[in-house]
Amino acid sequence: MKVKHRLGLLVLVLLCLLLRRSVHAVSFLLDHDVKKCIREEVHKDVLVVGEYKLSDVNGQKTDLLVADSRGHTLFRKDDASRGKFAFTTEDYEMFEVCFHSIITAQSGVNAQREVTLTLKHGVEAKSWEDLAKAEKLKPMELELRKLEDLAESIVNDFAYMRAREEEMRDTNESTNTRVLYFSIFSMICLLFLAAWQIFYLRRFFQAKKLIE
Repeated sequence: MKVKHRLGLLVLVLLCLLLRRSVHAVSFLLDHDVKKCIREEVHKDVLVVGEYKLSDVNGQKTDLLVADSRGHTLFRKDDASRGKFAFTTEDYEMFEVCFHSIITAQSGVNAQREVTLTLKHGVEAKSWEDLAKAEKLKPMELELRKLEDLAESIVNDFAYMRAREEEMRDTNESTNTRVLYFSIFSMICLLFLAAWQIFYLRRFFQAKKLIE
């Protein structure tokens, strides 16, 4: 019994430490007629879930737009106040969540709206309660499942970082090779120019009968 209890505590501690990397929450004040965006990079085939909440301000409305770096609209909500959105990335992508405050009445001038945004992606974005009900998992089995999926996510992150490192190394090697070839070409051009100058000066001095 003690072993199971210690194992449970260990799993919970690991989850608390590791899941911090999958949840991002931010809160800020939005002035009138101002657009603020939050950007984040996410790997391919990753579920992203966002939850937003805006304070009530008379005379203002705030439009919400979620788009990727290619300009594709992932989510849009006019006059947003509270809600959720979700999407799955098709490629390694940077997406942005933008809030645009618009004045609709004079009472909205000089007023600020408090915006609270929580972003979850990867393991934390999954609906674990529904999964537990569907597969009839016990609490400990559910925590172990979370830990397993999170470990897999970390392995995928390391694999991606390794692939990026190899890509950067190949780019550096290619660049070094091109620089080497350019340097050799430049030296050949300089030698040819120096030889032509010597030949030209020799012909010039011979024409002036300064040298034989």
